[in-house]
Amino acid sequence: MLSHLAYLSVIVLLASLVPPGFLGEVQQAVLVIGVLGMWRYSWAAINFTRAVIFRRFAYPRRKKRAHAAYAAQPQRAHAFFLTTSYKIETEVTIPVYRSIFLAASKSENGATIVSSVVDGADARLIQKIYDTMPVNMASVKLIIDRIPGTGKRDALAKSLNLIARECPTPHDIIVFVDGDSCVPEDIVAQSAPVFTDRKVGALTTDEKVDIPQPGLFRDWFELRFDQRQVMMCSMGLSNRVLTLTGRMSVFRADLATNPDFINAVQHDYIDHWRLGRVNFLTGDDKSTWFWLMKNGYEMAYLPDVASSSMETQPKPTFVGSAVALMVRWFGNMLRTNGRALDLSPKQIGFFTWWSILDQRMSIWTTLAGPLCVLAVAATFDAAVIPAYIAWVMLTRYIFCTAICLFRGRSFPITYTGLLYFSQLFGAAVKSYVLFRLDRQKWTRQASGAGASTPQPIGARLVAASSSYMHLLTMGWLMIGVLYLTGVM
Repeated sequence: MLSHLAYLSVIVLLASLVPPGFLGEVQQAVLVIGVLGMWRYSWAAINFTRAVIFRRFAYPRRKKRAHAAYAAQPQRAHAFFLTTSYKIETEVTIPVYRSIFLAASKSENGATIVSSVVDGADARLIQKIYDTMPVNMASVKLIIDRIPGTGKRDALAKSLNLIARECPTPHDIIVFVDGDSCVPEDIVAQSAPVFTDRKVGALTTDEKVDIPQPGLFRDWFELRFDQRQVMMCSMGLSNRVLTLTGRMSVFRADLATNPDFINAVQHDYIDHWRLGRVNFLTGDDKSTWFWLMKNGYEMAYLPDVASSSMETQPKPTFVGSAVALMVRWFGNMLRTNGRALDLSPKQIGFFTWWSILDQRMSIWTTLAGPLCVLAVAATFDAAVIPAYIAWVMLTRYIFCTAICLFRGRSFPITYTGLLYFSQLFGAAVKSYVLFRLDRQKWTRQASGAGASTPQPIGARLVAASSSYMHLLTMGWLMIGVLYLTGVM
């Protein structure tokens, strides 16, 4: 409480530093910042309103209908669990696989687990966990698939082909699980009824994070998942989420074993006018999402079911870790964003299409605000800076309050700074990645496109053109800001 009072006091103090009538002197700049702010805040308000409608009204009704339909049909879903593990610590592997085996044992019509591993030690550990489970595992079949370490996409494709040989029916489901994510024990009972609606091709759930060490990294992840819950609920109202998270998502088995689906997972790519053929290394969850989207399937969201990911900080510092993760996340998003925009709004829904467009527009609207303030401060009066900081602090406090009220809990005051960091620094990272879609790297793996190895002359020319296009775009953005604020 004291930290919140101190924070609000700083806002009042900063606002008091602004001279009376000052804002009238920079009226044009204030108008530009206000328009940008209203654009972003109105979009946030729309998504928050949709999220409340979905969580309080639409979802409970959909869930009731789905469970009633599932209870009425004679067939029960057989659950396939597809798990990939690569360089996962033992203390993570044990609880993860225990949760998977427990969830599989709860499957009413049995379960098959395909575990894709590279290391023989992992295979032995997983088998030992299976053999020592304190529940009846008679209805659970375990297949350990030892593969060469050629990447997650190859692992998923091989495992999906193994599942295809088991001849899954349209009533069966496949649960994709990362090797560092624990699944809820009732995942089959909660997700199988959703697929009684034949239009639904997949679903994803809420997420929680397990980071033992307190600090900025844990606060940042928890805030991201709080924001994710609001955004996913908003998109859930349209039954078309914007991502099928790789940590845990559930698919209709006949779709996920379709040869074209498997090929999209293993060999996805885009043809870029400047970068040429960009083969996807990361972002398998975006490949599965796009395949379902372009083929007209809906993707549901379960806000009351949650996986738990056991995260570790990939870099020694918080900022370094955040940058490494954002480059991967936003690269995956932007590589698929362009081709998703080519889909018809009539096919995927106008709100979904507009949300995909906003993923790009938000880069520039977010960066334009601070650039406006810097231009005004350098040209007219530096008093605009404390006014802007006070406004940022107040609006982020309101946002954090709304986000955490949606969760039904309070928040540490660090959330406000982390929210602005994610917005501003995230937009800068997105702008960087947008012109370098060929750069990809797994967090746990040293290999990847754009790695720090000697590059041939052609690759260096492409990298130089990426830097040129990025700087040119930022230059035009700055010129536009200077013109609109009256500096030019």
